[in-house]
Amino acid sequence: MLEVISFGIISFLAEIFTRSPVEIEQIQLLAWQNTELFILPDLTPDPVAEKIVDDYLQALTDRGISPTRQGVWIQSDWHKLVDHNGNRLRSAASLTKIATTLAALSTYGADYQFETKIYAVGEIKEGVLQGDLLVEGNHDPFFVWEEAIALGNTLQKLGIRKVTGKLIVNDKFYMNYKSKSLVAGELLLKSLNEKMWSAEVASQYLTLPLGTLRPQIQIVGGVEVVEGAGEQGSRGAEEVGGAEGAEGVGERRIKLLVRHQSLPLAEILRQMNIYSNNEMAQMLADALGGASKVMSIAEEFAFVSSGDISLINGSGLGEENRIAPYAVCQMLMAIDRLLNSHSLNVVDLFPVADRDLVGTMQNRAIPKGTAVKTGTLDRVSALAGVIPTRERGNIWFAIINSGSQTEFLRKEQDRLIQRLANHWQLNSLDLTNSSSSYLGDPARNQVLN
Repeated sequence: MLEVISFGIISFLAEIFTRSPVEIEQIQLLAWQNTELFILPDLTPDPVAEKIVDDYLQALTDRGISPTRQGVWIQSDWHKLVDHNGNRLRSAASLTKIATTLAALSTYGADYQFETKIYAVGEIKEGVLQGDLLVEGNHDPFFVWEEAIALGNTLQKLGIRKVTGKLIVNDKFYMNYKSKSLVAGELLLKSLNEKMWSAEVASQYLTLPLGTLRPQIQIVGGVEVVEGAGEQGSRGAEEVGGAEGAEGVGERRIKLLVRHQSLPLAEILRQMNIYSNNEMAQMLADALGGASKVMSIAEEFAFVSSGDISLINGSGLGEENRIAPYAVCQMLMAIDRLLNSHSLNVVDLFPVADRDLVGTMQNRAIPKGTAVKTGTLDRVSALAGVIPTRERGNIWFAIINSGSQTEFLRKEQDRLIQRLANHWQLNSLDLTNSSSSYLGDPARNQVLN
């Protein structure tokens, strides 16, 4: 296989070949002569790194684990450093979520917010909605208790204390990682009324800012699910200044009350990857068009060959999800490129050692500042990510192990990454999470007047 070429060089050459001679000269001046200092990357082989990987494979062999069933790929931004079966498809487990992350990011963008619309079907008089409350979801994978409580408080501020009819949700409304909309609707119904809260809801309420109100909206008629994108509501109430005077269902008026905006996609993806949440990943994959669509988008943006990513879902559940280790690194680098225009990078979408102490980072000995994605099935243990180093810049790696000795394999993965980080010397990073978004922020509920 050809050595990995920097995406920046590919873009530069493509720009050159499509320009006139005069424009080419101008580009060359800008790119080279006006640069204060251009330092060629270190493209020399690294026998020390190769020896470290050899030692790692020997440790597995000594434990009775065949090295032929393991895949390792390590590279800098510029070229391959170590390759052990790096081009062979391996059961990737939750490294599959890297493909889902890339597909979602390239389709929607880091700042994208899923929108959920809430309609009143009927008149609101003296605190009572005389009709139904209609919720039109749009695949938001991170609508949870905190979001529902904030929405309930917004509806109460609009004067709704009781709904005489039903809570109607469409089949694209999800809640608490439940994609079955009837279940999601029932969860929402409970969350809107403090008197129906379970201990779990009460516990999540305590994570909200001090002074947050507890909604008490009674919905008499239970929950109903409708198919499609909320056609009942959008037919009569879409846009137009909050739908004043809009047509109703039958003789009832329909009014768009609230547009709820999700957390930005970048934060949703970060939470998904920190906890390796299978349900969130699958919801995103379904919204994108399924596993085959995720696969084709990932191949396109990562510049990998067709067949180097083979998926049956977006979560990684099932050994049939298979990815070549080198393709894992290419996807991570593609994610990093897409984030550059948002002043973000890979560390903003994946768990980072010494910053994220929950989820999949628990009980791991990963070098400080290293962003990773883990993957575990009964016979698969995987680790991929990026090590920030002084000597070689970003070092991208993917380790996919086959074998049932999960704890041993994890410890050896961590030991391998620690040795590589010590060899190249870690580069210090600012590990502060700069995101100002939080679950249950009422500011993301836009009230329509």
